[in-house]
Amino acid sequence: MTDRDRDEAGRARNARPRDGLGRPLPYGADGVERQPEGIERSPEATIAEAQRLLDAGRPFHAHEVFEDAWKAADGAERELWRGLAQLAVGLTHAARGNGNGAVSLLERGAGNIEPFREARPHGIDIPGLQAWAREMADEVKVRVRVEPVAPRLKGQ
Repeated sequence: MTDRDRDEAGRARNARPRDGLGRPLPYGADGVERQPEGIERSPEATIAEAQRLLDAGRPFHAHEVFEDAWKAADGAERELWRGLAQLAVGLTHAARGNGNGAVSLLERGAGNIEPFREARPHGIDIPGLQAWAREMADEVKVRVRVEPVAPRLKGQ
Protein backbone atom coordinates (compact mmCIF):
# COMPACT_ATOMS: atom_id res chain seq x y z
CA MET A 1 0.00 0.00 0.00
CA THR A 2 1.31 3.46 -0.85
CA ASP A 3 1.00 6.58 1.23
CA ARG A 4 -1.36 9.13 -0.23
CA ASP A 5 -1.30 12.86 0.27
CA ARG A 6 -4.03 13.83 2.72
CA ASP A 7 -5.39 17.10 4.01
CA GLU A 8 -5.96 17.94 7.68
CA ALA A 9 -9.33 16.16 7.63
CA GLY A 10 -7.81 12.98 6.21
CA ARG A 11 -9.25 13.39 2.70
CA ALA A 12 -7.01 12.32 -0.17
CA ARG A 13 -5.42 15.39 -1.75
CA ASN A 14 -2.59 15.67 -4.22
CA ALA A 15 -0.01 17.83 -2.46
CA ARG A 16 2.23 18.16 -5.51
CA PRO A 17 2.92 21.76 -6.48
CA ARG A 18 0.99 23.08 -9.49
CA ASP A 19 1.80 25.44 -12.31
CA GLY A 20 -0.34 28.45 -13.18
CA LEU A 21 -2.69 26.27 -15.25
CA GLY A 22 -3.17 23.76 -12.45
CA ARG A 23 -0.93 21.05 -13.90
CA PRO A 24 0.91 19.00 -11.27
CA LEU A 25 4.66 19.52 -11.02
CA PRO A 26 7.19 17.18 -9.43
CA TYR A 27 7.39 17.19 -5.64
CA GLY A 28 9.82 19.88 -4.53
CA ALA A 29 9.34 22.05 -7.63
CA ASP A 30 8.37 25.69 -7.29
CA GLY A 31 4.71 26.01 -8.13
CA VAL A 32 2.16 28.77 -7.83
CA GLU A 33 0.18 29.19 -4.66
CA ARG A 34 -2.93 27.05 -4.75
CA GLN A 35 -6.35 28.59 -4.46
CA PRO A 36 -7.74 27.74 -1.02
CA GLU A 37 -10.81 25.50 -1.20
CA GLY A 38 -14.08 25.83 0.63
CA ILE A 39 -14.06 29.62 0.96
CA GLU A 40 -17.52 31.13 1.29
CA ARG A 41 -17.68 34.44 -0.56
CA SER A 42 -20.49 36.74 -1.51
CA PRO A 43 -21.44 36.55 -5.19
CA GLU A 44 -19.73 39.91 -5.75
CA ALA A 45 -16.53 38.72 -4.06
CA THR A 46 -16.65 35.48 -6.06
CA ILE A 47 -16.94 37.39 -9.33
CA ALA A 48 -14.18 39.84 -8.39
CA GLU A 49 -11.76 37.09 -7.31
CA ALA A 50 -12.48 34.95 -10.36
CA GLN A 51 -12.00 37.93 -12.69
CA ARG A 52 -8.69 38.75 -10.99
CA LEU A 53 -7.50 35.18 -11.54
CA LEU A 54 -8.72 35.10 -15.14
CA ASP A 55 -6.93 38.37 -15.86
CA ALA A 56 -3.76 36.93 -14.30
CA GLY A 57 -3.86 33.95 -16.68
CA ARG A 58 -4.96 31.51 -13.98
CA PRO A 59 -8.28 30.10 -15.23
CA PHE A 60 -7.80 26.84 -13.32
CA HIS A 61 -7.74 28.82 -10.09
CA ALA A 62 -10.78 30.86 -11.18
CA HIS A 63 -12.55 27.54 -11.65
CA GLU A 64 -11.79 26.72 -8.00
CA VAL A 65 -13.43 29.99 -6.92
CA PHE A 66 -16.54 29.26 -9.00
CA GLU A 67 -16.59 25.71 -7.67
CA ASP A 68 -16.72 27.02 -4.10
CA ALA A 69 -19.74 29.14 -5.05
CA TRP A 70 -21.34 26.18 -6.84
CA LYS A 71 -20.95 23.91 -3.82
CA ALA A 72 -22.33 26.57 -1.46
CA ALA A 73 -25.33 27.59 -3.61
CA ASP A 74 -28.85 26.25 -3.39
CA GLY A 75 -31.52 26.06 -6.02
CA ALA A 76 -31.24 27.24 -9.59
CA GLU A 77 -28.22 29.43 -8.94
CA ARG A 78 -26.08 26.32 -8.54
CA GLU A 79 -26.27 25.93 -12.32
CA LEU A 80 -25.00 29.48 -12.82
CA TRP A 81 -21.86 28.82 -10.79
CA ARG A 82 -21.40 25.37 -12.32
CA GLY A 83 -21.63 26.85 -15.80
CA LEU A 84 -19.10 29.56 -14.93
CA ALA A 85 -16.76 26.91 -13.48
CA GLN A 86 -17.08 24.95 -16.72
CA LEU A 87 -16.18 28.03 -18.76
CA ALA A 88 -13.07 28.55 -16.64
CA VAL A 89 -12.06 24.90 -17.05
CA GLY A 90 -12.70 25.19 -20.79
CA LEU A 91 -10.33 28.15 -20.88
CA THR A 92 -7.83 26.10 -18.87
CA HIS A 93 -7.97 23.30 -21.44
CA ALA A 94 -7.56 25.78 -24.29
CA ALA A 95 -4.48 27.25 -22.62
CA ARG A 96 -3.06 23.76 -22.06
CA GLY A 97 -3.60 22.84 -25.72
CA ASN A 98 -6.37 20.29 -25.06
CA GLY A 99 -8.74 21.27 -27.86
CA ASN A 100 -11.33 18.53 -27.33
CA GLY A 101 -11.62 19.27 -23.62
CA ALA A 102 -11.79 23.01 -24.28
CA VAL A 103 -14.57 22.73 -26.85
CA SER A 104 -16.59 20.34 -24.71
CA LEU A 105 -16.45 22.47 -21.57
CA LEU A 106 -16.86 25.84 -23.28
CA GLU A 107 -19.98 24.62 -25.10
CA ARG A 108 -21.38 22.91 -21.99
CA GLY A 109 -20.73 25.96 -19.81
CA ALA A 110 -22.34 28.31 -22.35
CA GLY A 111 -25.39 26.06 -22.39
CA ASN A 112 -25.61 25.80 -18.62
CA ILE A 113 -25.72 29.58 -18.15
CA GLU A 114 -28.44 30.00 -20.81
CA PRO A 115 -31.31 30.08 -18.27
CA PHE A 116 -29.73 33.22 -16.77
CA ARG A 117 -29.39 35.08 -20.08
CA GLU A 118 -32.19 37.56 -19.47
CA ALA A 119 -31.90 37.96 -15.70
CA ARG A 120 -28.10 38.48 -15.67
CA PRO A 121 -27.72 37.70 -11.95
CA HIS A 122 -25.14 39.74 -10.05
CA GLY A 123 -24.56 41.85 -13.17
CA ILE A 124 -22.87 38.96 -15.00
CA ASP A 125 -22.85 39.48 -18.77
CA ILE A 126 -24.33 36.11 -19.69
CA PRO A 127 -24.81 36.90 -23.42
CA GLY A 128 -21.26 38.23 -23.62
CA LEU A 129 -19.84 35.16 -21.88
CA GLN A 130 -21.78 32.86 -24.17
CA ALA A 131 -20.52 34.70 -27.25
CA TRP A 132 -16.95 34.57 -25.90
CA ALA A 133 -17.22 30.83 -25.14
CA ARG A 134 -18.66 29.97 -28.54
CA GLU A 135 -16.04 32.05 -30.36
CA MET A 136 -13.27 30.43 -28.32
CA ALA A 137 -14.69 26.95 -29.01
CA ASP A 138 -14.93 27.70 -32.75
CA GLU A 139 -11.31 28.89 -32.79
CA VAL A 140 -10.10 25.82 -30.90
CA LYS A 141 -11.88 23.57 -33.42
CA VAL A 142 -9.81 24.92 -36.32
CA ARG A 143 -6.46 25.74 -34.72
CA VAL A 144 -4.01 23.44 -33.03
CA ARG A 145 -2.90 26.09 -30.55
CA VAL A 146 -4.80 29.18 -29.48
CA GLU A 147 -3.87 32.07 -27.28
CA PRO A 148 -6.91 32.22 -25.02
CA VAL A 149 -8.23 35.58 -23.96
CA ALA A 150 -9.86 35.87 -20.54
CA PRO A 151 -13.54 36.76 -20.62
CA ARG A 152 -15.03 39.80 -18.92
CA LEU A 153 -17.55 38.51 -16.37
CA LYS A 154 -19.40 41.81 -16.20
CA GLY A 155 -18.75 43.02 -19.74
CA GLN A 156 -16.75 46.09 -20.67
